[in-house]
Amino acid sequence: MADGGRFGLLGGKLGHSLSPEIHALLADYEYRLYPTEPEGLDAFFADPALDGFNVTIPYKVEAFRRCDVRSPAAERIGSVNTVVRRADGTLYGDNTDYFGFLQMAARINCSFQGKKVVIFGTGGASRTVQAAAADGGARAVVCISRKGAETYQTLDRHADAEIIVNTTPVGMYPDTGKAPADLTLFPRCTAVLDLIYNPARTVLLQQAASLGIDRVGGLYMLVAQALRAAELFLGESLPLAQIDRIHDQILREQKNIVLIGMPGCGKSTAARLLGERTGRPVVDLDACIEAQGTPIPALIAQHGETEFRRRESAVLRQYAKEKGQIIATGGGAILLPENRLALRENSDVVFLDAPLERLATDGRPLSAGGPERLRALYRTRLPLYLETADVTVEVAPDPLLTVRRIEQALK
Repeated sequence: MADGGRFGLLGGKLGHSLSPEIHALLADYEYRLYPTEPEGLDAFFADPALDGFNVTIPYKVEAFRRCDVRSPAAERIGSVNTVVRRADGTLYGDNTDYFGFLQMAARINCSFQGKKVVIFGTGGASRTVQAAAADGGARAVVCISRKGAETYQTLDRHADAEIIVNTTPVGMYPDTGKAPADLTLFPRCTAVLDLIYNPARTVLLQQAASLGIDRVGGLYMLVAQALRAAELFLGESLPLAQIDRIHDQILREQKNIVLIGMPGCGKSTAARLLGERTGRPVVDLDACIEAQGTPIPALIAQHGETEFRRRESAVLRQYAKEKGQIIATGGGAILLPENRLALRENSDVVFLDAPLERLATDGRPLSAGGPERLRALYRTRLPLYLETADVTVEVAPDPLLTVRRIEQALK
């Protein structure tokens, strides 16, 4: 099929889909979102103007039923996520999620041969993973659900699991900050694959990183399955290298840049300058707290640091789950474990490390009190800054130089 066809994505709620952006980077054809209610499916599938479309929740099984011809992978899995309208008007259905998941596993050199695989979830995505793992030679595949023979209450039976795959929405935007299970229950685990792609770094993936376990998020699978779908739409092969290129580009564009560091190190100024250079919106969390009606020094004086931290956490969680922003945090935003997780979920985190003698302390009640108090505060917080940050940047006397260092570090 030549470039210029009409394609799109069929589903229920599609407000946060990345598919149009991905397909625009893959090929030159029209690709739109088609959020559709069940009563509109007959008209949608019968529309001859559509040359093909992807299918997402909740219509993959319905698409399987409506296709005239299906690929072997689709037949085995029992669901279709890519449909092509052939010249004679018949519908061909494939499951490109199967290809996408295999590419996702290959991203971290994850082999299923002889391994025990535990899959969280039993829905359509789970069936795709089950087929891929079985075809890859897994010695055992166990599906965990809320009900049935294998549940989250019986995970101790599977401490010998070597590969963990999450196909559930637990931890997905907007209900972030959660994980389907604690990875320490699986001491033999060597790979974690989380099909969620928003946020980019789920709590499950963050724990895998802390335990030294190989891991990969769902954006890679999303891009890989889209490439396979584009091949079906176009009737031609595309270079596999496109997957890495598009994945990395979208990840850079979608992730926030979060600045952390001691009070008075210049986070707000650097965020403003970085926003001007990149065109990204800038969020200053301290300013957001003060916008609620009380300056921070007065808030702490009247209600104490505990109330300030409560408000700070609420604002932080609100903005950290969004995309494409520059976020300047307060100096103590990293004190709570849940804040450190939230900051890392959808962001590249930059620690701005400044010499203590250059830190501004005026109007900062939590860092005032003289050099000794400042040094003690730094010693306490430094391990938390380093734990949270992806990169560390030395603060320069010239804020513009600091911003250039941030840009270089993030490359």
